[in-house]
Amino acid sequence: MKTPYLLMLSLIVLLNSCGGDDDDDNNTNPDLEGLEFRKEMRDFVIGISTYSKDIQPGFLVIPQNGENVVSDVNDATNVNGDNYLQAIDGLGREDLFYGYEDDNKATPTDVIEEEILPFLEIYKANGVEVLVTDYASSNDKMADSYERNEALGFASFAADRRDLDNIPDFPSKPNNENSEDINSLSDVQNFLYILDPENEDNFSSRQDFISKIAATNYDLFIIDAFYDGSVLTSGELTSLKTKPNGGTRLVIGYMSIGEAGDFRYYWQSDWNDNPPEWVEKENKNFPGNFKLRYWEPEWQDIIYGNDGSYLKMILDAEFDGVYLDIIDAFEFFE
Repeated sequence: MKTPYLLMLSLIVLLNSCGGDDDDDNNTNPDLEGLEFRKEMRDFVIGISTYSKDIQPGFLVIPQNGENVVSDVNDATNVNGDNYLQAIDGLGREDLFYGYEDDNKATPTDVIEEEILPFLEIYKANGVEVLVTDYASSNDKMADSYERNEALGFASFAADRRDLDNIPDFPSKPNNENSEDINSLSDVQNFLYILDPENEDNFSSRQDFISKIAATNYDLFIIDAFYDGSVLTSGELTSLKTKPNGGTRLVIGYMSIGEAGDFRYYWQSDWNDNPPEWVEKENKNFPGNFKLRYWEPEWQDIIYGNDGSYLKMILDAEFDGVYLDIIDAFEFFE
């Protein structure tokens, strides 16, 4: 049985991840007894990695958050996920220095030093590059985020909006801007993370979005693979892969695997009233997103393994890799 401290920790991690959930409802279900939720998530990501790299060698697989999935006992000194670490190329982590409890608020030191960094160090020691997204809107805190992440050897992005729908005005140019060719994650010194390009206050159209980000010198883009319901084309991707200063860059497609979205192409209209049995409750913090039993074959078939899958669309569009969100979905079931 979990101690009160671990129960509280699980709730805090869940609430503060990108897919944070509300704290009502008990998820105890006899159908789930005996399932190893962390191992199921590790196996899911390993399957995604194997499938994609068989098709496109060198394809990058970058899970976001849920770094403690590598330990079945939430202990950085007791790792069960060696195969998982070998299957991935990077790890995205939100809120390392800012945004854990509230945007533009410093993450508590004890959380950084005791709960997050010990796991991030495991990834780094295993050759997995760490990409940090902090949520800070004041210039001094954004600058502090860049400085502290750089000191740890982490490429980072200081997002001034949790919606991830804009190119921040600060700094005026990417941190550590360079004209180098970016051929691997270890080359990346900065990145831009945009998930909602359809905010008309920032981007008036699909082409406006493509043109505006293409005009920056970021080393790497993490962007939604879809715009207005259709996947970005290989031609659009090609236009993004060279920085204005001449260096090449990487473009990574976002894909949530721990929640389903009713705004995604795979969502069927009858699911609104009669969802599949593997779809759980709606995430009240992010309406339209639904918790799900991510280990179920029907869901995994939507994500990867066949020509009609989400991942195959990303591969066919010639993204350089995939950014996997809601890895910490196992917390919901634990």
